[in-house]
Amino acid sequence: TKNTQPSILTVSYSIFEILKEEFGFDLQSFKFFAGHSLGEYSALVCSGAIEFSDAIYLLHERGKAMQDSVPVGEGSMIAVLGLNLENLNNKLSIFKKNNDGICEIANDNADGQIIISGKKNVVNLFQNYLKEKKIKTIPLKVSAPFHCSLMRPAAEIMKEKINKIKINDPIVPIIYNVTAKPKKQSDEIKNLLIDQIVSTVKWRESIINMSKAGITNFIEVGPGKVLSGMVKRTIKNANCFSINSIADMQKLTNDIKR
Repeated sequence: TKNTQPSILTVSYSIFEILKEEFGFDLQSFKFFAGHSLGEYSALVCSGAIEFSDAIYLLHERGKAMQDSVPVGEGSMIAVLGLNLENLNNKLSIFKKNNDGICEIANDNADGQIIISGKKNVVNLFQNYLKEKKIKTIPLKVSAPFHCSLMRPAAEIMKEKINKIKINDPIVPIIYNVTAKPKKQSDEIKNLLIDQIVSTVKWRESIINMSKAGITNFIEVGPGKVLSGMVKRTIKNANCFSINSIADMQKLTNDIKR
C-alpha cells in the first residue's frame, strides 16, 4: 500500500491536469471535490490545497504507517452485501454484546455495500454470524485493516508529518470522508486527514449531500470505475463519467457540452 497510494494519486492528478490543459476544464467548472480514502489527497492536490510533492510524500508515509500498525495476518476486512448502514449497525451491536474485540464499519460505500474492518479473528466471527443470518460477505484482499481503531498508531505517526506540511484553503470545497460535509478552511483540514485514518469513510453520505446541493454530474478521475458504481447505486439519476483515457476525456467533453 505504501507504493499503491502515491501511484493512484499520480494517475488521478495527471488525468485531471490533462482535463484542464487540453480539454478546457478549469477549477470554476466544479462545485465540489471529493475522494475516497487516499483519494481525498488527490482532491486536495487538484483543488490547490496541497502541493503534489507533499501529497506524494504523505501518502507514501501513510501507507507505511498503516501497514506497520498491525502485524501481517492479524487484521482483515470484509464487504457486507445487501444491508444498509442502519441494519448493519444493529447487527453489529447485537454481535458485540457477546464478542469482544475490534470489528468496525470502515467504509459506508453505498446501500448494500459496506466494509467491515478489524482484528481477523473477530471479523471472522462476525462473518460467521452474518452467514447464519443468510447475509453475504466477501473477504477483501488488503494489506492491513484500514479505517478502524487498529490504525491508531498510524494516525499518531501521520499527525506529526501532516502538521509539518503547508496546506492552503482549497479553491474548490472538499467533501471530507470523516464528516461528509464541505469545508474550505486549511486549519481544519489537517485534523480531518488525521482522523480519517481511524474513521469510517462516509462515501454514501458524501454523495447524498452533493446531490442535495444540486450536483447531477459526477466525474471520476483515476484508475477504474469503482466510485462511479457507488454513485449510481446511491443517486439513481446521476450522470457518471469515469475518466481513464483520452477517449474518455473526449466523450466527457462532448456529453457535458451537449
